[in-house]
Amino acid sequence: MGHDHGHSHGLSGGTATGRHKRRLAAVVVITLLGVCGQLIGAALSGSLALLADAGHMLSDAAGVGIALFAAWAAARPATAKRTFGFQRAEVLAALANATILVVIAVVVTVEAIGRFGTAAEVATQPMLAAACIGLAANFISLAILHKGRTASVNLRGAYLEVLGDTLGSAAVIVAALIMMMADAPWADPVASLVIAAMILPRAWSLMREVVDVLLEATPRNIDLDEVREHLLSVEGVVDVHDLHAWTITSGVPVCSAHIVLDAEHFSASRADEVLDALSSCLGSHFDTEHCTFQLEPAEHTRHEHPTHD
Repeated sequence: MGHDHGHSHGLSGGTATGRHKRRLAAVVVITLLGVCGQLIGAALSGSLALLADAGHMLSDAAGVGIALFAAWAAARPATAKRTFGFQRAEVLAALANATILVVIAVVVTVEAIGRFGTAAEVATQPMLAAACIGLAANFISLAILHKGRTASVNLRGAYLEVLGDTLGSAAVIVAALIMMMADAPWADPVASLVIAAMILPRAWSLMREVVDVLLEATPRNIDLDEVREHLLSVEGVVDVHDLHAWTITSGVPVCSAHIVLDAEHFSASRADEVLDALSSCLGSHFDTEHCTFQLEPAEHTRHEHPTHD
């Protein structure tokens, strides 16, 4: 009785990324337009910093495109073989984003170091114009993504990438101005290193979040000890063990637990009341709607594995 009984599975509303697909699509288009402007500027000016920023923006467009595909895949219905559908595809997309960022940072760093001590000619006027085009595209994308940036790891990743692009474009503009006002060829590789330095911390942060989801770590906003206390406060509950919480994908936390009931509540007439109370508790206090509870009488605990907590 009560085995693997779940209330409020909470999966019908779609993923967080899926609810912002139009924003992501608009960012892809705007970013690609900015990339075209910067690539033309890099070809005309010979600026490594501009090329690095164009590459960064191109990776952002590719990453957001992957996130859009993942949002579509995540919306596909669940099947008997994939009971949560393809929702974790969003997390894999975020992993791809982070990997692309790391590769770009390494390549830019190597190329920038190689430029020190060389007499590379850089045409500053097309460099400055292209950097301004990239900056304008990034400001528009930031405005589009600002509202949904906390809703999904992919949206947050896209927002942070565009924010890095904005700072990168600003660094290119500063480098162009320095070279216009003084004979300072070092400004271009320095700006490239600055862009690489901005990429790595964001990539690392995104990678950590993705790894936590893939390892099914407890969500950062959930304290399991506090969850246990709330569950124990429900009438009829005498013990809670095998308590787990993890994330399927952004905006879809799940929880499971073995709930030990006293004799009065372990009956067909009272079990539904307990399950409703447990689900309501997690939904209202921890925003966890997908819950699976196994109800057990007190005497059943002696059959449990000794490592269960």
